[in-house]
Amino acid sequence: MSGVRLAAAGDLLLCCAPGEAPTRAAAAERFAGVRDLLAEADIRLANLECTLPGDGGTVATEPAVVTSIEWIDAVAAAGFDVLCLANNHMFDCLEGGFRRVREALEARGVACFGAGLTLAEARRPAVVERGGVRVALLGGADRRSGTRKFASADGWGVAPLETEDVCRQIRAAREQADHVIVCPHWGEERFLIPAPEQAAQARAWIEAGASAILGHHPHVLQGMQRHAGKPIVYSLGNFAAEDVPFSDGDVMRWSRVERTGCLFLAEFGAGGVENARRVATFDDGACVRPAAEAWGRKRLAKVDRALAAGVTPGRYRREHLWVKTVRPTLAHLRWRRLKRLRWRNVRNAWRRLAQAGRAG
Repeated sequence: MSGVRLAAAGDLLLCCAPGEAPTRAAAAERFAGVRDLLAEADIRLANLECTLPGDGGTVATEPAVVTSIEWIDAVAAAGFDVLCLANNHMFDCLEGGFRRVREALEARGVACFGAGLTLAEARRPAVVERGGVRVALLGGADRRSGTRKFASADGWGVAPLETEDVCRQIRAAREQADHVIVCPHWGEERFLIPAPEQAAQARAWIEAGASAILGHHPHVLQGMQRHAGKPIVYSLGNFAAEDVPFSDGDVMRWSRVERTGCLFLAEFGAGGVENARRVATFDDGACVRPAAEAWGRKRLAKVDRALAAGVTPGRYRREHLWVKTVRPTLAHLRWRRLKRLRWRNVRNAWRRLAQAGRAG
C-alpha cells in the first residue's frame, strides 16, 4: 500500500446576505493563494459550515449562515473533494437547504459525510480511495456545539458526537478502509484549549482504530498532539470566513486571530500517518494564503504550548473565565471609550462606592 496525501482545512463560512452573491471571479480568487498546496494532496478535506437557501424556511435563531451556488462552485474548483457537513449551521435553512447542498456537491463530484435525512445516513462514512488506499471519514457534532437538529432513526439532521457510538463506527469503518479519520465539531468557540472531556474522547477514538482526529468549531486554532503515534488536532480554525450578516443589519466580523487557520498535511500509508504538519493560513476576506511566517509560527506555537501545558479542569475553568468574562470586559474598556470619561465621572463613582461600603 503506497501513501495517500491529505490536506485538511477547517471551517468554510462562505455566507452572503439574502439576494447577494459573489461574482464567480471573486469566489474563485478566494482560494488562489493556497492552490499549489491543495494541488499537492490526493484528498482535500474541509468543514462546510454553511447551507444553501431551501424552501424559504430558516431557523428561528441567528445568525443563519447561508451561502450561494457561486461559493459551492469555488470550493469544488479549488479541489476540495470531500466535505464534512457535521456542524451547527448545516440545517440553518432546514431540510430544503440541506438537500440543495447535498445535490450541489453530488453534481460536482464532491463527497460529503456527517449529516443526512436519517441517522443511518448521517453516520455513514465517506470512503475515498486514492492509489489503492481507502480512507473512511466520519463526522459528528457535540450536543453543546449549538447544533439545532440532530438526526434520528427517521428524521433529518447532523450525526451526534457520542464517544462510544463513534468508537463503534470507527471499528466498522476499519473493516472497509485502511485508515479512518474522525472530524468532530466540538469545543467552545474561541477557546485556545479543548476541554478535558475532548482529550479523553480523542484518545478513545484513536484506541478504537482511528488514524487521525481533525476537529473544528472553535473558529480559532487549537494545538496538535499525538496519542499512540496518531495525530490529534483539536481545532483547525477558520479557513475561509465571510463576515456574517444579521437580519437587523448588524454584521459579525472576524478578528485577525479568527482569520488565522491552517492546513493539516500528512501522508497516510502502510506505516501509519507520516510527515504530519500544519501550515498556518490567513484569510484577508479576499484570498486565503499561507500566513506571514512570523505570525503563523507564533499562532501555532502558542496553541501548542497551551496544549502541552496540560488540559486540566482548573486550566479549562481559567480559559472559560478569560474568554467568556475577562476579554469581553476589556473590550469595553478600550481607550476610545475610557477617554470619554471626565474627572467628575470618576469622583462620583468613587463616592457611590464609598457610600455603599459604609452602608454595608
